[in-house]
Amino acid sequence: MKAIFEQLQNNGILPVIEIHEVKNARPLAKALCDGGLNCAEVTFRTAAASDCISAMTAAFPDMLVGAGTVLTTEQVDQAVQAGARFIVSPGLNPKVVSYCLGRQIPVIPGCATPTEAGSAIELGLEVIKFFPAEAAGGIAMIKSLAAPYCNVKFLPTGGITPVNLKEYLDFDRVIACGGSFMVKPDMISAGEFDQITAMTQEAVDAMLGLKLRHIGINTADDAEAGSVTADFSAILGQGIRELPVSFFVGTGFEIMKGQGRGRKGHICVGTNYIDRAVYHLQKKGYTFDQENAIYDENGKLTLIYVEQEIGGFAVHLSPNS
Repeated sequence: MKAIFEQLQNNGILPVIEIHEVKNARPLAKALCDGGLNCAEVTFRTAAASDCISAMTAAFPDMLVGAGTVLTTEQVDQAVQAGARFIVSPGLNPKVVSYCLGRQIPVIPGCATPTEAGSAIELGLEVIKFFPAEAAGGIAMIKSLAAPYCNVKFLPTGGITPVNLKEYLDFDRVIACGGSFMVKPDMISAGEFDQITAMTQEAVDAMLGLKLRHIGINTADDAEAGSVTADFSAILGQGIRELPVSFFVGTGFEIMKGQGRGRKGHICVGTNYIDRAVYHLQKKGYTFDQENAIYDENGKLTLIYVEQEIGGFAVHLSPNS
């Protein structure tokens, strides 16, 4: 179960899908994966749900596909037989939850009150769906529930949009957000898969918030570093901040006092969520230097280098401030 929840957390966004025709399942799965999300919750609101899960998992076996709006144990069996790897319910049904846990099936029931959250924990759950998220009080309500129920994490769904997505994900007890804004049923029925890919990519980009933070320039020694720093300061009209191994001119340039990492220097790329950025970039084929990664006192990743140099520059990720 832990691996399933970790994959959901790394994706950050869980597309919630209402699909009516099996013919659209495979191109939809491809559109989501091409847009950067290799996960989906297919809701049992349509008669085609289980067949669509089968088609998606057959075409993309590495895709994490779950079943949503599961109300009965019979639907659990139907979903798992179709290839679903996790179960999501709109409410807390103890019978469904116990049935899933007894069969080692990850299950995420909907909860919106302290009583429901407490009941979920009593059943042995560590992740619950906060639903309907916006109608039930949004991120403020999640934080209120999280305070006394300190061992549970949340998957908010309902009213999630690109506008409020980051507000939810910034809270570290939220593993991911469920949303249908990039996979509206009418878009699926109309075959607008290129548009779904584009909207999915836009959502992932907005979530990660990748941006250039500074460029590091290597020099031969302290003397050259000082000269280069003075020139950039004069040209940009920005102040100088000296560190033990470098000078900063403003926030955009770091002048190394010698040969730093990278043949020419390094580039710092900021991100809203460094662990998620690593995961999404790994899916694009980039590898990371885990051995020299830097963590803070709480064990949170704060800096990690891409192993590949790009144009002679080493590239590292750091959190956006």
